[in-house]
Amino acid sequence: MFLASKIFWLVAQPLSLAFFSLLLGLLLTFARLRRTGGAFGALGLLVLFLSLYTSTGSYSLQILEDRFPRPSPPQELSCIIVLGGAFENEVMAGRGGVEFNQAGDRFVETVRLARTYPAARILVSGGDGSFSGAYAGDARASGTFFASSGIRPERLIREEESRTTFENAANTKDLLAVHGLENCALVTSAFHMPRSVGLFRRLGVDVTPWPTDYRTNGRVRFGFDFTQPSLNAQLTTTAAREWIGLIGYYLTGRTPTVLPDSG
Repeated sequence: MFLASKIFWLVAQPLSLAFFSLLLGLLLTFARLRRTGGAFGALGLLVLFLSLYTSTGSYSLQILEDRFPRPSPPQELSCIIVLGGAFENEVMAGRGGVEFNQAGDRFVETVRLARTYPAARILVSGGDGSFSGAYAGDARASGTFFASSGIRPERLIREEESRTTFENAANTKDLLAVHGLENCALVTSAFHMPRSVGLFRRLGVDVTPWPTDYRTNGRVRFGFDFTQPSLNAQLTTTAAREWIGLIGYYLTGRTPTVLPDSG
């Protein structure tokens, strides 16, 4: 399932979809199926235009980011769950040190919460999600970062096997039961929160959503945007992946609804 989803995403992401649609359109045209070839070519151009020159990506992400507003700080927490996907593990394997990608706010926010709630345990969920499986996952890589941030190692619980968000939730549920932990905050990117909460709810794990790593300003409107095509393409790719994940998990019964509510 893991490899199948990886391969599917290689083809289904917007720029790949545009490329393969244009390529298929060209081949069909050469095969004298001009009408069908033209349709695929037009589809490829449409996907490319929407990805590069409209606010499709940021608008779609904003819908997800607005789903779970950050709550008022609770009086106490017994644990802080942080989902992986924030470390550049391949770069770290080659160069050492600690290197974050755009999702690094997940761990920065976790440190802030850990200092606010010094009695809370920190459960880091994240194994190696690469094709090769040759790198340290976020749960292992986070040890150096937390130590340098003054977090005692005995506060950490590491879940090092998960490669997908579903595995994050399932493996975390087991660890929470082993350690007898409840009343947990769930820290992940704001756009990733609906899918994460849906999975935890399906598994019967009650968490307090604590979104971070916002990619939009909350005031995006759908329309043309010719000022930042590379950023638009990146946001569209992120949005497409998240929406595909939401729909896929719902269709396979892993979440009760496509978009869980914040109630």
